[in-house]
Amino acid sequence: MATMEETIRDRLQSAFAPDHLEVRNDSARHAGHAGDDGSGESHWHVAIRSAAFAGQSRVARHRAVHAALGDVMSRIHALSLDLSD
Repeated sequence: MATMEETIRDRLQSAFAPDHLEVRNDSARHAGHAGDDGSGESHWHVAIRSAAFAGQSRVARHRAVHAALGDVMSRIHALSLDLSD
C-alpha cells in the first residue's frame, strides 16, 4: 500500500507533468493542534512548477490540484500550495 506522500506525488505527477515537484509532510510541526488526527499525515506542503498552470489564476491552480488529489483531500487537514508555471 502506498504512503500518503507517494499517493500525493503520483497523482500530481500524473496530472501536471511538473518540472519541479516537492511534497513535504509538515504534520510533525502541528502535532497536538486542531486537525491532527494522530496519523502523522494530516498537514502537507506541495510546491509545483508546471506548464500546465500557464494562464491559470491562483484559484484555478488550487482547484486543479484539489481535483487531481480527489478522495485524498478528505484525509488531509491542511494543504499549503506553492504553484507556478
